[in-house]
Amino acid sequence: MKTTNENKIPIKSWVSDIEDGALAQANNLANLPFAFRHIALMPDCHQGYGMPIGGVMATKGVIIPNAVGVDIGCGMCAVKTSLTDIDTDTLKKIMGEIRQVIPVGFKKHKDCQDEKLMPDINYEELIIVNEEYSNARKSIGTLGGGNHFIEIQKGDDGHIWIMIHSGSRNLGKQVADYYNKKAKELNEKYYSKVEKDVDLAFLPIKSEEGQNYIKEMNYCVKFALANRKLMISRIQNIVYNVIKLNDGNHIKQQKIYFNKIINIAHNYAVQENHFRQNVWVHRKGATLARQGTIGIIPGSQGTKSYIVEGLGNPESFESCSHGAGRRMGRKQAERELDLEEEQKKLEGIIHSVRTKGDLNEAIGAYKDIEVVMENQKDLVKILVELTPLAVIKG
Repeated sequence: MKTTNENKIPIKSWVSDIEDGALAQANNLANLPFAFRHIALMPDCHQGYGMPIGGVMATKGVIIPNAVGVDIGCGMCAVKTSLTDIDTDTLKKIMGEIRQVIPVGFKKHKDCQDEKLMPDINYEELIIVNEEYSNARKSIGTLGGGNHFIEIQKGDDGHIWIMIHSGSRNLGKQVADYYNKKAKELNEKYYSKVEKDVDLAFLPIKSEEGQNYIKEMNYCVKFALANRKLMISRIQNIVYNVIKLNDGNHIKQQKIYFNKIINIAHNYAVQENHFRQNVWVHRKGATLARQGTIGIIPGSQGTKSYIVEGLGNPESFESCSHGAGRRMGRKQAERELDLEEEQKKLEGIIHSVRTKGDLNEAIGAYKDIEVVMENQKDLVKILVELTPLAVIKG
């Protein structure tokens, strides 16, 4: 950890290679009048919108929609299976059937999914969720695009794992956009000292708008988890059926069961007690790493991922990275990375880098996950190291 004291409050950083844009955003955070104690930057930190991704900020009395982000509740789920090996043909069959069941990218289900799969809703309190509810019922159980993925992995514990990275789909974006606009209007109306161009408009916690945002944000967090759980459930059924129902499969005789889902979110705000103060902790591309908390830190497509246990470091507001973190933007990756070279890095893995347009999610577009893990040894300890076998990207 490195500390800088050039702003209203310090910045504490676990980043070994921070870009200028992300650092400028961190400086903006550290000069907010309601920011508490210090700003924490995780080792995967890179430039975002308003607040850097991989940033953690505690506030007193306000909540900031852009410090949560547009994919509210986005996070990871991982499940350990009883399987100890799986062959390439079986993997290809499983991944093919997953693509038939789980829409990816901008696609969603044609029909609304069973309402029982959705979190409970209070229509009167949730303005945007109410408006988007029918659309959300078609989006639950879908992966989304960008860096969202489904991966089958082999753990150094000897077991096959299933991992998913996905969020609240368009529901979270609609909530985020609506309340960020509200925050801008309120800040302008009351002559806020927060400059408009830093994109950090805030809502007072005690205001009606602030309370409504918290309720809708929390619903999106629950929806994102329900979304991941539904995909996990459907993937489990596919794995079971492909292995057990295909005659001649050499792993057919393996007993198949699935452990309890591990879940961790990385775009949300929540009230917690830190340094003897009740504050609103905003984790944008950062996950909870409280003492004993089991978490997930994925690498980029084709690199290792980790099941971890939090160490409860107070200086990071008990947080850690949410992944490897980008080292170059999407368009930059498509321009500068070599397709053949990136494909060679993925040899032996069923992957999704097929054209120049896929390079935005290639290994070279991301930071080295091993360096990221080394930089946060005081935040988490590694429990299981996971090596990718097959991946579907949104």
